[in-house]
Amino acid sequence: MPQARPHPGMPELIGTAEAPAARRPRPTLEARRTRVAWLFVTPMLVAVALVAAWPLARTIAFSFTDAYLSDLANWQAIGFANYIALFQDPQWWHAVWTTLLFTIVSVGLETLLGLAIALTLNAHMPGRGLLRAAVLIPWAIPTVISAKMWGWMLHDLYGVVNAGLLKLGLIEAPWAWLADPTLAFASVVAVDVWKATPFMTLLILAALQTLPNEIYQAGKVDGVPPVRMFLRVTLPLIRPALLVAVIFRGLDAMRVFDVIYVLTGNNPATTTMSVYARQQLVDFQDVGYGSAAATALFAIVALATAIVITVGRVNVGATGERR
Repeated sequence: MPQARPHPGMPELIGTAEAPAARRPRPTLEARRTRVAWLFVTPMLVAVALVAAWPLARTIAFSFTDAYLSDLANWQAIGFANYIALFQDPQWWHAVWTTLLFTIVSVGLETLLGLAIALTLNAHMPGRGLLRAAVLIPWAIPTVISAKMWGWMLHDLYGVVNAGLLKLGLIEAPWAWLADPTLAFASVVAVDVWKATPFMTLLILAALQTLPNEIYQAGKVDGVPPVRMFLRVTLPLIRPALLVAVIFRGLDAMRVFDVIYVLTGNNPATTTMSVYARQQLVDFQDVGYGSAAATALFAIVALATAIVITVGRVNVGATGERR
């Protein structure tokens, strides 16, 4: 008896095994770790959005208005008028230049001193633990307290700095450290270096302690000079940690406010972008113009951070080609 042929539109099931059900691929270990990481990071991102992102958005919004603190409810949108006036203000550009100069000088000195102190503390010597604890004392003191303390020490009449220099015969009359434009800038740089160098020391020292001793033992056996060992081995290995330390300190230095305002107030010689924005917002109560200054400060800091990260990732070889 002839068998019935299946309909052309129906699949032929006779003589064929049933295909196994498709299984979903199991997530890899990296995918599971990524999922868990997002679970831990999400609460922090929400907190940052509430604490930082919302005020930043409000500041950017106010920068396009003519709002004043005395009449904050009544404001009008004026477009980019505040930014045009800001970029035409010579005092703003002087504050930008002062901020950049302060950042370059202070972070450069802190990096060199921090590297030297970290190399010293990393050496095997008696009392190393006590020295490490003592180095962190300036960093542990709150910035406002340390700035006020240095303000009294640098006082032109009652300060111990002038008293010591007069006693040593290095100066003939007391110097106005916080009033003279040149001395005021040098003073705030010195105070910031004293305060922030332990931070750089701590990060660099942590990087030095992760280096394997076998490399240095092999260098001693081969007779490599210590300077060459530092330049060719130590410095390249701690370069990522050093770059992170420089970025963090550069961010702090570019938006510095407390140490400068406590020491010199609104002195034009030391007015940074943060001090300038605060003066417009609080002293002059110009919320719109002050918000534009604060937004410009944020943009400059973000741009500087992107440049430093980009340049830090570039490895220039002996032939000058990028890798």
